[in-house]
Amino acid sequence: MKRAFDLLFCLASLPLAGPAILLLSAYVFLSVGFPIFYKQERIGRGGAKFRLYKLRTMRTDSSQILSRWLADHAEDREEWHKHQKLRNDPRVTAGGRFLRKTSFDELPQILNIFRGEMSLVGPRPVTEAELEKYGERVGYYMAAVPGLTGLWQISGRCNVSYDERVELDETYVRTWSFWKDLLILARTPRSVFRGDGAC
Repeated sequence: MKRAFDLLFCLASLPLAGPAILLLSAYVFLSVGFPIFYKQERIGRGGAKFRLYKLRTMRTDSSQILSRWLADHAEDREEWHKHQKLRNDPRVTAGGRFLRKTSFDELPQILNIFRGEMSLVGPRPVTEAELEKYGERVGYYMAAVPGLTGLWQISGRCNVSYDERVELDETYVRTWSFWKDLLILARTPRSVFRGDGAC
C-alpha cells in the first residue's frame, strides 16, 4: 500500500513537479552554471546504495571550503559534529540558500521515488559515514525505505541534534502506520513554508 501510494502521488504531482523542476534547473544554471544537479551516494533499505538527486546548491569546490572553514571556526566544528550540517554553510551559493530554505532542491528525488530507492515518507537517506552515528539503532534505519520527508522534517530539522534525529527515525519505524505517513505529509508543507530549522 505504501509503495502504491508513493507511485500514485508522484504521478499525480508530475504536472506541477515536472515544470517546477525545469524552471528551477534554469534558475540554477543562470545562477551558477553547470552542473545543475548534485548526486551523492546514500544508503537505502537493507544497506543498498543508491544515488540521491538534488538541485545543486553548493559551490563545486565545497569539500575544500568546508575543510578550511571548520579548521578556522571551532564553534562551527561543534555544530557540524552535532548535526552534520551548518546553519550558515559557507559552501552554499546565494541561489542555493533559497532552494534549501524552501526545500525545492529536493524535488528531483521524485526520480528516486519512482525507482523505489526512496519513499515519500521515511528517515532521511544518510551517507555511509553517517551510519556510525546510529550505533545500535542502525537496524531501524536499515528496515525502512528512506523518505523525502519524515519526522525529522516536521520536528525542526537543524534545530534537532543528530542523536535526536536517530531517535525520531527509530520512533518512525517502530510506530509506522499508513495514517501516520499521511499525517507527516500533511504537516510537511507548513514546516517547509515556515522554514522550521531550515539549513
